[in-house]
Amino acid sequence: MSLLIVVLTAVLVSSSAATAANPNGQDIVAATQEMQRANYFTFVMLVKMAAPSNTIPNDVTFLMPNDRALSNITDVSETTVVDFLLRHSIPTALLIDHLEHFPTGSMIPASKAGFMFNVTNEGRRRIYLNNVRIISPNICTGGYSIRCHGIDGVVQPQAQPQRVTVTQPPAVTCSNGTTPPADPPVGGSDVAPPVPSNRVRVKSGCRREMGGAGVIVTTLFMLLVVKLWM
Repeated sequence: MSLLIVVLTAVLVSSSAATAANPNGQDIVAATQEMQRANYFTFVMLVKMAAPSNTIPNDVTFLMPNDRALSNITDVSETTVVDFLLRHSIPTALLIDHLEHFPTGSMIPASKAGFMFNVTNEGRRRIYLNNVRIISPNICTGGYSIRCHGIDGVVQPQAQPQRVTVTQPPAVTCSNGTTPPADPPVGGSDVAPPVPSNRVRVKSGCRREMGGAGVIVTTLFMLLVVKLWM
């Protein structure tokens, strides 16, 4: 732990000039000052280490574990730090009021490609993202492009669901509670040939079930709507 503090402290001076040259450098300065006032000192050092690489999105929401949760970090290379921050951030600036609009089951993309946050929304600002809960919301509010919230542990982001090739047509349900008639059986000279299997007949009043991909599309649409409100 002492080695981590020494290494990260040495980065503060060298990273300050590069942070000022960043397009959103002023917001980073404001955000890190707010983080320090809330006693998230280790997370501040990680942000300062990653700032010169310009890999953090200009619009971002940081999810910050406290110093105790981060005390076991031993690898402080720039690549590892950047990867950690990308896994603990959302690539748009969201206050807790914005996050409250996401219902349970929503999937929010992390800044790191291929990783998602699964939302559990219990109301009254009790919001969980994967395995952690937001316990100190709206710590960063001074700038325009950076928001941050304190969380109660290290996030374990979920991998983005992979596409699956479907060989059978999806289930169809009807508004009147019935199911569409099945294709006629094959066999016998008086039986009409079956309809090709790649064509699915859907009666009026029927709808297809929306799977996980639909939830992700809906969540991305909600992110766009929230961004337009800001």
